[in-house]
Amino acid sequence: MTNNTETLQKVVTFSEPTTSDGSDMWDLVNQSTLDQNSPYKYIMMCEFFSDTCVVAKEEDKLVGFITGFIPPNRPDVIFIWQVGVHESQRGKGIASKMLNDLLSRVKCKNIRFLEATVTPTNVASQSLFLRLARDHNTECKVDDFFSEDLFPEEGKHEAELMYRVGPLTK
Repeated sequence: MTNNTETLQKVVTFSEPTTSDGSDMWDLVNQSTLDQNSPYKYIMMCEFFSDTCVVAKEEDKLVGFITGFIPPNRPDVIFIWQVGVHESQRGKGIASKMLNDLLSRVKCKNIRFLEATVTPTNVASQSLFLRLARDHNTECKVDDFFSEDLFPEEGKHEAELMYRVGPLTK
């Protein structure tokens, strides 16, 4: 007999996004501390880069996403632009699961390195990429990348450090 206060764990599924997911991705960003981009950016990523993006859904409700792309002149790299996880899902490994789902795709069969820029105060993203390196038994190299002075409105945006995980093996 089950206790009525017990709740069943809901299943989170991972898939490529469709354009109809774009506005939900934008909504999630606007409920968080992530850099805000236009709704158009998310719809465009879903249309043109769906094979290098991931959505996480719980009962058809978007609870996480990754936007990424393979730089045209670097076919062995996937660049992660943004990772978002709804606050109700944080601490459950959703971001790691989305990254691994992405890396397992046919589109990523030739990927040897994962790159992302991370601000010095974004401890969650730093931990995510360091954990990915550890889980894949590889390195995570961190270098200066975009300095603060490159951004408009002095003092409004931190520097961005480049996290490079790899080499990744399949």
